[in-house]
Amino acid sequence: MTDIAELPEDSVRNTSFESALSDRYLVYALSTITARSLPDVRDGLKPVHRRLLWAMRLLRLDPASGYKKCARVVGDVIGKYHPHGDQSVYDAMVRLAQTFSLRYPLVDGQGNFGNIDGDNAAAMRYTEARLTAAAGELMAGLDEGTVDYRPTYNGEEEEPEIFPGIFPNLLANGASGIAVGMATSIPPHNVAELVEAAIHLIDNPEADTAELMRFVQGPDLPTGGVLVDSAAIIAEAYATGRGAFRIRARIDKVDEKGGGWHLIVSEIPYQVQKSKLIEAIADLINDKKLPILADVRDESDEAIRIVLEPRARTVDADTLTESLFRLTDLEVRVPLNLNVLDENRTPGVMSLKEVLAAWLKHQFEVLIRRSKFRLAKIADRIELLDGYLITYLNLDRVIQIIREEDEPKLVMIAEFGLTDRQAEAILDMRLRRLRKLEEYEIRKERETLDAEGKGLEALIESPARQRTRMKRDLTALGERYSRDTKLGARRTSLIEAAPTREIPLEAMIEREPVTVILSQRGWIRAMKGHADDAALAAVKFKEGDGPLFSTRAQTTDRILLATDQGRFYTLAADKLPGARGFGEPVRLFADIEGEVRVAAMLVARPGVELLVASADGKGFVVDMGEITAETRKGKQVVNLRDGVRLKVIRQIGSGDDYVAAIGDNRKMVIFPLSELPRMSRGQGVAIQRYKDGGLSDAISFKLEDGLSWAMGGETGRTRTESDLTPWRAARGAAGRMPPLGFPRDNRFGG
Repeated sequence: MTDIAELPEDSVRNTSFESALSDRYLVYALSTITARSLPDVRDGLKPVHRRLLWAMRLLRLDPASGYKKCARVVGDVIGKYHPHGDQSVYDAMVRLAQTFSLRYPLVDGQGNFGNIDGDNAAAMRYTEARLTAAAGELMAGLDEGTVDYRPTYNGEEEEPEIFPGIFPNLLANGASGIAVGMATSIPPHNVAELVEAAIHLIDNPEADTAELMRFVQGPDLPTGGVLVDSAAIIAEAYATGRGAFRIRARIDKVDEKGGGWHLIVSEIPYQVQKSKLIEAIADLINDKKLPILADVRDESDEAIRIVLEPRARTVDADTLTESLFRLTDLEVRVPLNLNVLDENRTPGVMSLKEVLAAWLKHQFEVLIRRSKFRLAKIADRIELLDGYLITYLNLDRVIQIIREEDEPKLVMIAEFGLTDRQAEAILDMRLRRLRKLEEYEIRKERETLDAEGKGLEALIESPARQRTRMKRDLTALGERYSRDTKLGARRTSLIEAAPTREIPLEAMIEREPVTVILSQRGWIRAMKGHADDAALAAVKFKEGDGPLFSTRAQTTDRILLATDQGRFYTLAADKLPGARGFGEPVRLFADIEGEVRVAAMLVARPGVELLVASADGKGFVVDMGEITAETRKGKQVVNLRDGVRLKVIRQIGSGDDYVAAIGDNRKMVIFPLSELPRMSRGQGVAIQRYKDGGLSDAISFKLEDGLSWAMGGETGRTRTESDLTPWRAARGAAGRMPPLGFPRDNRFGG
């Protein structure tokens, strides 16, 4: 081990651990951001993708050539340009070939490159690949001095710093990546729309993102789908460079003979795996979280076809569709985070206009560099052509010099004023070219090159000519990827839709009539249909048990159970056991304590009010919608003193304006309903005053209709007292004896 004293003096620094760690982590973070995770705004590629395409180009894997094994490509990439794991490089290559990941694939794969179900690609030794036309357009101009090259990691090779092609890859194919402290997420777009927006920006440099949105409608995803956000939300995302888009599957309703129907899913949202989507839908069916859906089938081949069968033909198709959007990945949010590297390799979030402007700036620079490179080539060629013309004008003398002089090159340079390149080219000329026709062709070529050179000089000096040339090139690109072509046609539709709404539970259930029966010992069941008195009389109970409450309801209803301790429990009618047996204990559905008695059973009707009162004569009015509770523990509504029980739970009829209350002391008081407070929880206020005993019963009614009660016996007759003046008083009064004939049990009945 080397002693620290033996190290060079400048190799040891005294610094804090925190500072050293911070500096090194910053270097790592910057390396991750600039050399791995974020794409360049100019060509839309990360280094690994750029090196993959470059290696394939050097292997001459153009669209017209044959395929080569992916293992060969990956080997070249990791050996020459990208010294990282072969599997990560192959995964990047696979993504470039997946038609469901890239809108315009850059690699043409042959073999198993994975599928939309989420299955992995075959090993790289089995698959083959070559470049696509889009990749060729992205790399067009690499041999024309358009971009700078840099040494590879080991200095043995060179690689381009950026690709010069006019293909707008960043927005066309999108990108995603997570760096240190930042991320990028760019969905694919339509090339034809991007071209139109770019041309508009060339003509109107001051145009803002809102103007460009007339051309770029939104993402155009390779898997299609439907973009359902409003134009304002989409525009805001592109103006700020951050946002998210709601993408839905394409679902169509198909009618069947006999009135039935089913749903067909033909497109699913971007980056959603079909197998996991179907598995999630199947779980909803098995867990009965979506009771209105009966079955899901995958009938896909190359095209997606998922069949969704409703529980019954009476199910509302829109409700089922909305439920699927809310509960599954048939609707997802595709994020937009235009965080990219600019021309100075600086990360930043850009708007749509800034991205297009930066890309156009790069394209203008490429155009100028290509023009200058071509000018230099023209000058070199003209130099040689001028030398050839001198040869033809002095052909005999040139031949004589070559035949007789020991150093013909130097003699020709001195005698004809040739350059070294010209003299060398003349000496290398073949005898067959010494024809009169060749002189004519040389002059014609020189004139053509001279005209081309003057045109390029004018192009370099004139921004207006550059804009015209750029628009012409973009128009040609737009024609190759026009909406009339299979590849260029827009796949993602734009249909504004309301936010996914919360579907009420009753909409999930097939509506059927039931009669809910609760026994004295707390066994509950739901009989199909609305049972009449005869049917209820025929209901059997366990020995020692008998009927307590029964109520007519629908399977979509909620059943309220009120206990004498003031707590209300909510049961779903469709979850109650059938009436084939004796039912099941109600305590399996609600945490009702052993000594607590159920005082009432009602169908919950939000908006309908209840009159609740305790045995000590205190009460209030409560809305049924405020006392429903989805938990087993229920909801405490009436607060009671020790030893006091809830005595009255009565539904208030429409138009009722008065309350009648009678105590155990057989005194009755009548007062306006408006004197009772409307509360969601509490003790309430005094309804009647007592010296002895407490409240026996209370009821609401219409004063103009009078107060009615059953006469008793089997006649079923009722008696109505219309003149109630003697009993009318303020709330909390003691009251007076009821009218003659009032039931001896002090109950109003009903």
